[in-house]
Amino acid sequence: MTQRLHLVFGGELVDPQSTRFKDVSKIDVVGIFPNYAAAYDAWKEAAQRTVDDAHTRYFIAHLHRLRDEETEASPTEELG
Repeated sequence: MTQRLHLVFGGELVDPQSTRFKDVSKIDVVGIFPNYAAAYDAWKEAAQRTVDDAHTRYFIAHLHRLRDEETEASPTEELG
């Protein structure tokens, strides 16, 4: 069975209308979660902590979508 891992991360953006981080070295990695529900709860908690800062946003990345379990090696594994 494929694991459906999700990464929750965020930080200060250059512009609240974009998704470009002001300083990638300061990205807050909240964690990796085993399902969307757990990731959503963590995202919501992090987002609510920074609700007064319009330049800070949090995201959920679907890590399981980066891999194609049907092939021997996914494109990311082939990069090295």
